[in-house]
Amino acid sequence: MSAYNINNIALISNGEWLQMVSDIALIEHLVIDTRKIVFAHTSLFFALHTDKNNGHKYIVNAYEAGIRNFIVSESVDLKQLPKANIVKVSNTLIALQQIATSHRAQFALPITAITGSNGKTIVKDWLFQLLKHDVSICKSPKSYNSQVGVPLSVWQLNLQHELALFEAGISTKNEMHVLANIIHPNIGIFNNLGAAHSEGFTNDLEKLQEKLQLFKHVKHLVFSCNQSVINQPIADFVAAQHIQAYSWSSNGQKEAYYQFSLLSIDKHTQIECKAQLVSVSIPFTDEASIWNACTCLAYILMLHELKLFTFNLAAVLAKFSELEAVEMRLQLKEANNNCIVVNDSYNNDLDSLKIALHFLQYQGNGLHKTLILSDIYQSGLSNENLCKVIADLVESNGISKFIAIGEIFGQFQHLFPAQSLFYKDTPQFIDAFSTNTFNNEIILLKGARQFEFEKINALLEKRVHETVFEINLNALTHNLNVYKQLLGKKVKIMAMVKAFSYGTGSYEIAKTLAFNQVDYLAVAYADEGVVLRKAGINTPIMVMNTEKSSIDLLLKHNLEPTIYNITILNDVINAANGQELGIHIELDSGMKRLGFDATQVETLLAILNANTNIQVKSIMSHLAASEAVEHDAFTLEQIEKFEKVSGNIMAHFSYPILRHCLNSAGIVRFKNAQFDMVRLGIGLYGIDPAIAIQNQLQQIGTLKTVISQIRHIAPNESIGYGRRGHVLKPSRIAIVALGYADGLDRKLSNGNGYMLVNNKRAPIIGNICMDMTMIDVTEITCEEGNEVIVFGAEPSITELAEQLQTIPYEILTSISHRVKRVYYAE
Repeated sequence: MSAYNINNIALISNGEWLQMVSDIALIEHLVIDTRKIVFAHTSLFFALHTDKNNGHKYIVNAYEAGIRNFIVSESVDLKQLPKANIVKVSNTLIALQQIATSHRAQFALPITAITGSNGKTIVKDWLFQLLKHDVSICKSPKSYNSQVGVPLSVWQLNLQHELALFEAGISTKNEMHVLANIIHPNIGIFNNLGAAHSEGFTNDLEKLQEKLQLFKHVKHLVFSCNQSVINQPIADFVAAQHIQAYSWSSNGQKEAYYQFSLLSIDKHTQIECKAQLVSVSIPFTDEASIWNACTCLAYILMLHELKLFTFNLAAVLAKFSELEAVEMRLQLKEANNNCIVVNDSYNNDLDSLKIALHFLQYQGNGLHKTLILSDIYQSGLSNENLCKVIADLVESNGISKFIAIGEIFGQFQHLFPAQSLFYKDTPQFIDAFSTNTFNNEIILLKGARQFEFEKINALLEKRVHETVFEINLNALTHNLNVYKQLLGKKVKIMAMVKAFSYGTGSYEIAKTLAFNQVDYLAVAYADEGVVLRKAGINTPIMVMNTEKSSIDLLLKHNLEPTIYNITILNDVINAANGQELGIHIELDSGMKRLGFDATQVETLLAILNANTNIQVKSIMSHLAASEAVEHDAFTLEQIEKFEKVSGNIMAHFSYPILRHCLNSAGIVRFKNAQFDMVRLGIGLYGIDPAIAIQNQLQQIGTLKTVISQIRHIAPNESIGYGRRGHVLKPSRIAIVALGYADGLDRKLSNGNGYMLVNNKRAPIIGNICMDMTMIDVTEITCEEGNEVIVFGAEPSITELAEQLQTIPYEILTSISHRVKRVYYAE
């Protein structure tokens, strides 16, 4: 990368100096998130202002983390940043994009921009898999394709690169021209036009025309003619821009530059292009994978024809048979000896390593951090410089145990910490493996496919039965952001993680919420809060059900009790014995559960005034029916009563006190009652009790199991306990590893419920047993070991709740703790 200093940056971004300490400070890394700081002294922090957040709030955090160079668009307190270079611009996002655009202009290599509704990341990563041994490639990390992600991707370009592959994605009009100017591609790939992001456009044609703006600078364009709706608009665009089109079609559907014939046999598909005397085999038979592979093949054939650089066509075509599914998620699983394993053994490059280490940071508080890493190929660096960079990452990310697997690392052992371990390959590591080697650690597995790190994962992972509850941490964050957009700028969020986070997990969920900087966490009982504190979570925690027996735990672990009557208040005061303690006052405004009545406020105030070591952090109340329109009058009465009584209490104190009464449904329906804070519960987990924003939320959990056995049942035979299941024709019955001891309600027995097998509904037959259930798969192609979905995208947990005449809360919290929770993030 060409060297930049902060003065170059100021000139490129048309910025003005607010404070200059050194105008020659070296800039190598662009940072937008204080939680992702690695090389602080050569980093430049952009205080981005978005609908969801304002980066200016985190400038002091960035400074304390060691960053000394800032791009801002608002006034800042210079006294808090005495050694910082600070440049002010009108818009920090535009400044970021200007800097990336300027950086891109230094390079004359072939740069490919990829867009479309689906498959952008897969096409990009497959092209990388196919070409990485022949050419040094710069590519977007994961799916960095947004107004922020694209400039961060382009910033990676350096003089060693011979080809670049960048994704570009949009969600509404007038976005793509910005990305086109940043990437300034000379080659384009349009993969397809689908339903994704349609809400931002009037119709498909408008969306297509916006996406095509990415290619206004290109000379060559790859696309498929199989989608009739796009053919004429693309033909018009190509002609107007004088672009050479390299279209493809399959099985003679349309006239195209490349004609492919397809034949799927067993688990492979043969793709043949007779005109070019080319044939490849891919290990997939699904429509999406075949489409993406055809796009890749057309691109490879185009590169060969254009001769932009030299590569071995035969060798690249042979690699199609080795294409691997693109795994976009980091999995977090329990391992032996109180360990956690983060499995990212799907691809291995420097950028994805940084992302995985970042994930390790916020999930690993309180545990020693271990990195098991394979050799990284085609990094664009010499082996020695590559090892130096990795050694820096090991040190800066606080890795206490580094295990390197591969011959490259073995050559440069002296660059790494003295306690590091080196193995020439995975079999050598496995031969030396002992479970006792790992204790109380969070272990990141990061390896290229050929190193077969899944074998290491199998050794580390804690073995339980094959039913799992998969939790999507990205969906959790998405739901949090949906609710943030409904709140006033100064309204705080208390995230409810009581009852094992509604059945989804404990510290894993809480860490993600803390990472996203919620203001408070709330648990039901003190022991839940203790678990979070031991996991390294420092976010304020409110305990909703304060018990006399747990007060010592509250004091020891800095947990804040909810006080709902005079007795528990006196118990807390006596136990505190003069120690300062924050408490939360609960008022009963009509729920008729826990809480002070208005008549008890005078006594409450007298006690608090006599014990000034007790500080009121917040005053709260519960709404009884905030989701129900028919009870709105009652809800408004509750809010009015709460406002009046809480106001009377606050008038007796000179310090600020937070007020909160809205739950998930209340946030949506009673925006004028947000007060200072809201309590976000079931909405975080993908369920809107008010229904109003359900289509904006994402399901965060999928309960799945496997088929243990398939039985062939003759007509008139019975199935299961009580002989409640019967078949009238020859049937195939699958037994799955899940029962009522796992939380599956027996009311779903005998055809009242179903599970999903290979995307088809399999009705439950017979009575659900303690540890297993029988489902009818007579009409479904499946085999033993196949995955079975209990709930997720389909059937949804809401649908399941309706079948059982209950609420989603009950289903979530009923899932047994013996069901393994698996966490992942895209």
